[in-house]
Amino acid sequence: MIEKEYNIHIIGAGISGLIAAQVLENYGYAPIVIEATDRVGGRVKTDNVNEYQLDHGFQVLLTAYPAAQKYLDYEALDLQLFLPGASIFKSSGQKILGDPLRNLSLLFPTLFSGIGTFSDKLKILKLNQKLKKKTLEAIFSETEQSTLEYLKNLGFSNGIITDFFKPFFSGIFLETQLETSSRMFEFVYKMFGEGQATLPKAGIEAIPKQLLTNLKTTSFSYNTKVESLKDGEITLKDGTKLESHYTIVATEASGLISNLKQQSTAWKSCTTLYFETESRVIDKKLIGLIPKSGSLINNIFYSSSLETVSDPQNELLSVTVIDTQGLSNASLIEAVKKDLNECCGIRTTNFIKLYNFPKALPKLEDLKYEMMPSETRLTDRLFLAGDTQLNASLNAAMISGERAALGVIASINTGI
Repeated sequence: MIEKEYNIHIIGAGISGLIAAQVLENYGYAPIVIEATDRVGGRVKTDNVNEYQLDHGFQVLLTAYPAAQKYLDYEALDLQLFLPGASIFKSSGQKILGDPLRNLSLLFPTLFSGIGTFSDKLKILKLNQKLKKKTLEAIFSETEQSTLEYLKNLGFSNGIITDFFKPFFSGIFLETQLETSSRMFEFVYKMFGEGQATLPKAGIEAIPKQLLTNLKTTSFSYNTKVESLKDGEITLKDGTKLESHYTIVATEASGLISNLKQQSTAWKSCTTLYFETESRVIDKKLIGLIPKSGSLINNIFYSSSLETVSDPQNELLSVTVIDTQGLSNASLIEAVKKDLNECCGIRTTNFIKLYNFPKALPKLEDLKYEMMPSETRLTDRLFLAGDTQLNASLNAAMISGERAALGVIASINTGI
């Protein structure tokens, strides 16, 4: 068979599926992507509502991600930069903690913030230097412990753990106790330190849209749901059966493959609420953290502090809630408004939209950075991709998609 005579299907048009398609195209194949929704992106999407760009959850692109550097055109994405730090809301007022070595304007606010001790700030500098020298391979070969244990073992005070590390990394890991592996903490911390936290000017969905634009021979079936998979055959929800020489599953596989029924991935959830305000209480391009015990809000960010393609009249505020405490959506909106007033002094808000994400991030153990193409192979004809295979990051989604595609190509070439 020549390349184009192979029916290679990819289930899921998220980041991992799009990368798999690109790699297959690079080797002369024309894959077919089956996507359950109406567009590409998976969990990386943006809606436009009333001239506002609403990302599906507060997401950022870390420019230091090696796979992102390989597959994305940063200049074309017109990346907007966050400042390297955070604005922390405490009863004594708003305090800024940042990296003055990367942005001098953060020097005096950080020195006089009262967040953490002088010793904590020295430990942060020491951690920066340590991780700058540490390879990604070394990070993911370390013995795993919880991030909280890791920080305590480094000698950080309870104050800076409570006021900064917990709310900041809880918003990244989507869990409030810093139970996430220290491997993930070191990886994310290193990526923040070596690059920039950014957002495309058109919103986070500009990333999968760019990947889609790069594809030339891949075909897509949108609004098409898969019922089950087995070697050589895909059964759709409507009963249609498709012949498939090779299939890459770039979505949750446990519900589709019979021998994986008992191996479903555990997921972390979060809720994002968007509000319109007349002004900003954070005057810099910084995320706002709320360390107050019992507060519903984990973090806030004025999306309108960054340039966007749309041109709204007022300010756009995103609010991330990790634990909704069992509240209904209506009750949650009112409770968040109350928290915004009491914790941040934000008194006038116009609610725009609420998003519940029951599968926001996979909950994983034994985190890995890399995998061999052969490790993506489940059966003779089925291959697995997605960040669930490595670690919960856009970088991992890209790597796993690439490795699954290379696994398929190797199987074709060897006839095994």
